[in-house]
Order: sequence, then C-alpha cells, then structure tokens
Amino acid sequence: MPDLPGWRHAYSGKVRDLYVPDAAADLATAARVLVVASDRVSAFDHVLEPGIPGKGELLTTLSLWWFDQLVGFPNHLVPDHTVNGAVTSLLPSAVVGRAMLCKTLDMFPIECVVRGYLTGSGWKEYQSTQTVCGIHLPADLQNGDRLPEPIFTPAWKAPMGEHDENISFERTVELVGTPVADELRRLSLEIFGHASAIAEKAGVILADTKFEFGADRLTGAITLADEVLTSDSSRYWDASLWQSGTTPEQRMASFDKQIVRDWLAANWDLTGTPPALPAEIVEQTAARYLELLARLTHAASAAGEA
Repeated sequence: MPDLPGWRHAYSGKVRDLYVPDAAADLATAARVLVVASDRVSAFDHVLEPGIPGKGELLTTLSLWWFDQLVGFPNHLVPDHTVNGAVTSLLPSAVVGRAMLCKTLDMFPIECVVRGYLTGSGWKEYQSTQTVCGIHLPADLQNGDRLPEPIFTPAWKAPMGEHDENISFERTVELVGTPVADELRRLSLEIFGHASAIAEKAGVILADTKFEFGADRLTGAITLADEVLTSDSSRYWDASLWQSGTTPEQRMASFDKQIVRDWLAANWDLTGTPPALPAEIVEQTAARYLELLARLTHAASAAGEA
C-alpha cells in the first residue's frame, strides 16, 4: 500500500483500502475517510492473483459517474478539491484517479442486493425452492430470465474472512429494525430502477447489483456509500445478445467479473488457495470493464447532446 502524506492506513477490505487523516484517532472517530480502490480482484470471498491492471481507476471513474447520475439520493462523497484562486486537489497524488474523499458513516451490516434477473446464487436457490431470499417466484423460470419486477434480496455483510449470507427481509428487520429495513429496501429498489433505465439506453442490462448504506453521523440520514453500480458490485449484460442468445452463456455475455467467476468455477474446487488467473482472463476482464464504462458514458453524453 502506498505511503500517503497526511493520511494513515486504517483498514483494507478485499479490494479497497481506507485511510484516515493523520490527526484522527481511528476510523470510528474520523470525520473523513479516503477510499482507495486497488487493482485487486475477488471472487467466492477470496482475493485473487494477479490483479486487473487499471481496475481501481476504472471502477472509481464508474462509481463517480454513477453518483453524478443519482441526483436526489444522498451519498458519502465530499469535495475533493479547494478553489482559492486556483483549484487544489485534496487527494494524494499517488492515488489520484482511484480514490474518493468521503464522510464517515455508521454503516449498516447489510448488503442491499437488488435483482432484476434470475442468475447466480438466486438461480441456485430458485432451483431448489422456487424462492430467492424467501421471495416466492413464478414457476418455470430459466437462468438469465427477467423477473416480473425487481426484488430486494439482502445479505448479511460478514466480517473479513467469513462468507456473506443471503437473508430474508424479516432477518434484516431483526438486524437493523423495521424503519431502517423499510428505507433500505425502498432506496435500493428506487436507485436500481433509475440506473436500469440509464443502462438500457446504452444497450446494457443491469441484471443485479448491491448497494451499501450508512447513517450520517450528524443527521442520521440514510446515505449511499461504498462503490456504486460498478462491474465488481453488479452484473451487466449486453442487451442485444440477451435478446438473441439461445444459451445462458450467450444471453448473459457480461461486462463484469463473471469472466473470472466462470474460469474459477471450471478450474477450482473452492478449497484451499485459488489458482492464479491466466493472462488471457485478466486481459478479457480489463477489456470488458473498459467497454462498459465507454458504453454507459458515451450513451449518456450522446443523449445530453441530442
């Protein structure tokens, strides 16, 4: 991890590193936090080798772009520059492009997953019970099918080293209380619907995603945090291929790290240390991340100019 003048390393997750100001005692009491996206890539709750070159900057760029699109939804970003006759960046030069300056929040231990399509762990559960996180779904759905309407399927955010656990809404209520659980569900579904419409204009399907929220330490307002709608936290598919494909693989041609998941599933039994990713998988993943960013931002720019 880089040495960042004025900042001290406080925590590292699977793919992001958090820094607090040197003057802050710790993350719990700091007013600001520097969120630095690394090139690390994770799957099946493991950090893999090697990383994806440029991934941290690509995903930070995509997160910041999405935050700009989500007007009306409070988020954790704070200005990362000052203007006193000249613009001065508040970000350390070593991490410019892959860092966000944020206010600290009291985070809820819930991953707010929204699914518009049936796949992944939801598909596995559906095959056994015809439900996803306790939500009953119609019969005869196939892997990759669009759901009648998006569903909120939360997960308990496990401590580092443990597996996240899909939970019911009732369990969410037990963890955070009814008012917060209701608001997390409402915000998640509303943001998902807004983002899906934007992605659709770019010929991209937002199949599912996860959001994380925290309470503002001054106002208590529920605030969108972490990364948002990135290729790491979401499944994105090519809309034209979804329409024309005849197999799940063709229909779910992805712009996310599904390439990595699929390769691991075919080459690892999920025990012990994961194998190193081949160069071609790394290259393909980086190319798909870049293509998604280009598609979304170009379509939005074109719409704005029309």
